[in-house]
Amino acid sequence: MRKSLSLIAVLVTAASLVAPGVSSATPAPTVRWVDCPADVAVPGLECGTLQVPLDYREPGGRTIELMISRLASGDPDARRGILLTNPGGPGPGLTFPAFLEFAGLPREVRDAYDVIGVDGRGIGHSTPVTCDLTQEQQYAGSVPPYAVTPADVRKRAEEVRDVARRCTTSSTADLLPHITTANTARDLDRVRAALGERKASFLGYSYGTYLGAVYATLFPRTTDRVVLDSNLGATGWDVEGGRGYGRGVEDTFPDFAEWLAAHPGFGLGGTPHQVRAKYFDLARRLDEAPVQGVSGPLFRMLTFAGLYGTGDAAFTALAGIWKALDTDTPLPPNDTPVPANLENLIASRHYVVCGDSRWPTSVATYERNVAVDRVRHPMFGAAAANVYPCAFWPDPVEQPVRISDRGPRNVLLVQNERDPATPLAGARTLRRAFGDRAAMLTVDQGGHGVYVLGANRCANTEVTAYLLGGRRPARDLACAAEEPTADRSHIRLPSAW
Repeated sequence: MRKSLSLIAVLVTAASLVAPGVSSATPAPTVRWVDCPADVAVPGLECGTLQVPLDYREPGGRTIELMISRLASGDPDARRGILLTNPGGPGPGLTFPAFLEFAGLPREVRDAYDVIGVDGRGIGHSTPVTCDLTQEQQYAGSVPPYAVTPADVRKRAEEVRDVARRCTTSSTADLLPHITTANTARDLDRVRAALGERKASFLGYSYGTYLGAVYATLFPRTTDRVVLDSNLGATGWDVEGGRGYGRGVEDTFPDFAEWLAAHPGFGLGGTPHQVRAKYFDLARRLDEAPVQGVSGPLFRMLTFAGLYGTGDAAFTALAGIWKALDTDTPLPPNDTPVPANLENLIASRHYVVCGDSRWPTSVATYERNVAVDRVRHPMFGAAAANVYPCAFWPDPVEQPVRISDRGPRNVLLVQNERDPATPLAGARTLRRAFGDRAAMLTVDQGGHGVYVLGANRCANTEVTAYLLGGRRPARDLACAAEEPTADRSHIRLPSAW
């Protein structure tokens, strides 16, 4: 196996961070409106490009290109500004305004804002990055596999060491130090200025909540109404943020277990306790002998992904996979599309996640974390705590942005009580970091995504009222569970991979 990468110590002090005033002092960027790429061609969606600094410490130096999209206000007389959006991931965002419209973004919000999508730096149709990943490395995704034994951690370490080597020696490795959340937030302020707006509102989901939190911290004077939905913790997707998946599965699985127990036709358990026992039984059997190519770690990953949705359709699909594996009958057809440029999606995610913060470099640390989380969160903890390529990454070129309570009271956090990817415990750390700047709305439901993605009228009403009138709750609120009026389990964030 190849030798370990040497780490380059290039940390700078927080005082060297580019402040909002520095960005605004440079000439305002301009948008060049162009035809949308074929894979982004959606009726009503416009596309444009602008140049932004590669390194904001040298604003007059080398530039890279961003591509943005705009779904213009449906009523110019009612328009009040722009709504920057991010679907999470990190992943491409050009089609996200159209996705939100499809998902049910209220007409009044569509009239009030030009809804803006952005392919963040390094991603999609913006100047892209690569890691020259093999197909196997691309399909491995960005969430580690479950480590069945301690030896699996060491095997994973060798695999991701090669991923890190490929990223740091690729044809775009010179961009690597600058593909970060902080610089993406600075890009958002450039987009605002390029569109001629004094302020910008923001709606972000999942990873997009960390981007929005950094944006609101770096640019408190130019952010207007900020909605963060399904929140990462205050330190983003770092080593502890990754471990949060273990907690999230434990929080969310009881919803599925109760549903499955109420549907005895699947034969997977008549009580929630029996369903949980079936999970561990299936995982053990598949660890010993995969069925139809599905191993124990893959079964655990499929269950994790299945918990992103909620309701009959999502749970029926997941239960169908379980039953097929339990009885060795044909698996249900998988209609999940593979992203068009999977290599760039996974590579850019590595660039951002690994470039945002320092990760432990000792494989022994991950072995200990896996051993702890295997006990603490037995369903998925030994996956969430496993090794990322970030363990073998060069040190970040700047310290992480510390989310601040300094600024206007303009942040609304929205959070399911049970979320497999961004658990409530992490959201609470972000809420504390914002202090009086924020209020948090929690919803008694599971799944990943709240506003317009779910059917909770209480939550949708509160967020819409804030985006339209600025009426942010004066204190933290809770929305009770509601019987859905329609099955919206087909409405899923497009960034999960």
